[in-house]
Formats: sequence, C-alpha cells, structure tokens
Amino acid sequence: MNSIWILEDVNLFNLLCPHKFKQYKACHTFDAYKKSDYIYFEEDAANKVYLIEKGKVKIGYYNEDGTEVVKAILRKGELFGEKAILGEEKRDEFAQSLDNQTSICPVGVDTMHDLMRDNKTFSLRIYKFIGFKFKKLERRLQLLLFKDSKTRLMEFLQELCSDYGYDCDKTGDHIINHPYTQKDIASLIGISRPTLNILMNELKEADVIDFNRRQIRIFSTSA
Repeated sequence: MNSIWILEDVNLFNLLCPHKFKQYKACHTFDAYKKSDYIYFEEDAANKVYLIEKGKVKIGYYNEDGTEVVKAILRKGELFGEKAILGEEKRDEFAQSLDNQTSICPVGVDTMHDLMRDNKTFSLRIYKFIGFKFKKLERRLQLLLFKDSKTRLMEFLQELCSDYGYDCDKTGDHIINHPYTQKDIASLIGISRPTLNILMNELKEADVIDFNRRQIRIFSTSA
C-alpha cells in the first residue's frame, strides 16, 4: 500500500495529538460531533488543526452557484485544517462530520508550532505530509475539471487501488478494501449517486470490476 493520506503508514493521531504529551494531557479534551455537524465553516478563523480520533470528516467548499464541491473525505488518524500551520488566517473550506460519533482532537496552531520547533523529524513529517496532500488534492481537482464521468471513476479506482489495494496471489486481481460509501465516492468524483451506480454496473457487466459494499475487485485483465 502506498498511501498519501496516511504518511508512511503513520497514524497521525497517535503521532500528533497533544493528549499523548504529558505537558498537554491534563488540560486537553476531545470534541464530539454528530452526523452533519460542522467543525468549521468557510471564513472561520484558522487557529487550529484537527486530528480524527474516530469517525469520518468531509472537507469541501461551495462554488459561485452554490454547488458543493467535495475535496476529501477523511477518516481515523488523519489530519485536516493544516493550512493554518502555513499561515492561513481564514478558512477557505468547510469541515463536516459524516458520522454520529465523530471524535476530534483539536490542536492549537501555537502548540503545533512548538512541537515542530522542538522536533525536527516531527516537523519534516508534517511538511512532507502537507506536500503530498496538496498534490493529491490537485490531481483530484484536475479530474473534476477536465475529465468525463467514466474517466473520473476509473482514475479514482486506480487511486483507491494505490491507497487500499493488494494483489490476489491466485488470480492476479487487485482487491481494494476501502472505507468509502457509494455516496462518498460519488461526492469525491463530482457525480450523482445514480450515475455512479450506472457506471459501476456497466464496468461490472464488462468484467472490468466486481464490487460489494466495502470491497472492489479489479480483474487482472483490466489492471
């Protein structure tokens, strides 16, 4: 697995959460969110970064005609709001809980800067993570802007295969065990859920893929 979101297979929650550090543990608390609750809105002050202890979080924005654009759907162990580390003063995106029991570890920007200043290895990991995340986001936005729906889906499946897939020794097929619902995938590639169902079933009928709720198999003849 070559995951960009989880840097070098490191769970960022375990690495970064102040609750893990003695000097912060006594005064640190977690924030709980229900499904559809917003963690922050566009134009909110950017004075914290956030780590997901439990649940899923959607990152996105609204374009000029009010259409929602989903930039990422993040899960346990992942970091968001990280542009605050780089000096962002106001949010240019929203963050919204997708689960009824989402638990977030908020980290003040000053605290993050202290941790980065005291540990060069830690600091390099953070900057490397941010750089990889921006590259992945740029590729996804290029898909939304310049590719048709089927191409978006095929390239997203290849991305899923890179992040969550493994080869099946017996058949050579690629097996993807992923954390996304069909609604999540549709949002991430900018199509409706009915359109996604049609495209997935077309690929299934063409013996390109097979799938169930949490697993996708890409047949070796199509890989």
